[in-house]
Amino acid sequence: MGSIIGEIIIFDKKYSEKNLQLITGKKDISSHYQDIPEEMLLLGEVIEDPLKLPYLLETFYTAPVKNEKAFHFALVRVQVDSDLRMHEDIQKYQQRKYVAETLEKLLYGELMLSVENSGVEND
Repeated sequence: MGSIIGEIIIFDKKYSEKNLQLITGKKDISSHYQDIPEEMLLLGEVIEDPLKLPYLLETFYTAPVKNEKAFHFALVRVQVDSDLRMHEDIQKYQQRKYVAETLEKLLYGELMLSVENSGVEND
């Protein structure tokens, strides 16, 4: 395990320090990155490259999650961060949000932040 400015290498894979901070919810992860659970690292990998998601769906679905609540909030943080940064790079953040929403629906059955339809149709 090591680090380069802006990147952290864990088990020979490079991760964005900012993405790991977002996923873990911790600003200072330099002394904690060796404790990041495997499912969080996998989430970091897939939000850095959303095109990996179709190949990792079964892995996410069958993998044991060490802390369900922490993982769920990691997905929500990615969604909120994506919405807040959408103006920076719309394609990148739409893909990241899609990844987080898809995983949340797959693993938890619904979106914590979903806007409920009022049931009134506009004609």
